[in-house]
Amino acid sequence: MKNKILALSIFILLSFTTICAASMVPVKAQVGAGQWITKYTITDATTGNLILSKDVTTGSTSGPRVISDQEELEVTVTINVATSNPSSSLTLSTAMAHAANLDYYWQYNVAGGYNLGNFDPNSPSFSFTQAAGTLTISCYGEAVGQVAQTVDGITLHIPVPLTLISLTDPSGATLDAINLNITDSSINNYNTLLSEKQSQLSSLRSSGVDPGYVEVFSNVITQSQAVADEGLTDNAAAMLNGLNVANPPASATMQILFIPLIAVFAVIAVILGYMFMRVRSKVSYFQLVVEDQIKDLEGLTLRASKIDRTMASNLDSVKDRLKRLVGM
Repeated sequence: MKNKILALSIFILLSFTTICAASMVPVKAQVGAGQWITKYTITDATTGNLILSKDVTTGSTSGPRVISDQEELEVTVTINVATSNPSSSLTLSTAMAHAANLDYYWQYNVAGGYNLGNFDPNSPSFSFTQAAGTLTISCYGEAVGQVAQTVDGITLHIPVPLTLISLTDPSGATLDAINLNITDSSINNYNTLLSEKQSQLSSLRSSGVDPGYVEVFSNVITQSQAVADEGLTDNAAAMLNGLNVANPPASATMQILFIPLIAVFAVIAVILGYMFMRVRSKVSYFQLVVEDQIKDLEGLTLRASKIDRTMASNLDSVKDRLKRLVGM
């Protein structure tokens, strides 16, 4: 009986110790889930224009979400620290460059009630004791990232990811963070067009337009995204602009007329993508892609020849150029 009581006592003690220890460790949740950073606002520090305001707890978001290379930013963040742990610390940091006209990264109101202790506001990162409460702090810096790059005469536009603020635990694991991409006008233009065409696609699907037309429309959007991911955003935008059709077809005949036109444009975009990827030493992969496009184009040419010989001739010309490109 005594042994059973002793074993039960040890079990209860170990369980209590485990629970207490677990409560003292910073809780790791999905980044952006709102367990730590509950809301934040990003503005242009020079003009005061809103870039992004988000309340994670309610899901409300406003602002264009666009930042440019060398833009100076002010990021104000509210962090909820749910539990205290005097033996643990949290670290706030930023990947932004130092603002040109300021002698600090961080500013916060001591009267707000959260004690950060002694820290260097002019350091990109600092640590503080984990204490329960709500911390509101602002970070100032410059977004630096080369978005447009020219490789052998080809200009690529690739978004540069930037961590504006991150919160980490003592082991360096990220508890929460605010991330945004640095972009340029070419990327922004494509993203605007993409959003418009995706909305238009949803409308087409619910408006009784010919299913074949909707499928081609969707495929062009998908292909444009692949081209944009490689940095060829101007070409990707041109593909989306090619979808500007005043009266979407509602008959099978109009569908047949529309597919070759889109195919011509899509194949030309693939050629540009192939040329670019050849520069990046990925010839073999894109050669397969182009060969598949040739096979598809042969079928489209045959269908187009029954409707419009000029259109079929144009398609056949594009097909021959593709064959010469890959040495077929």
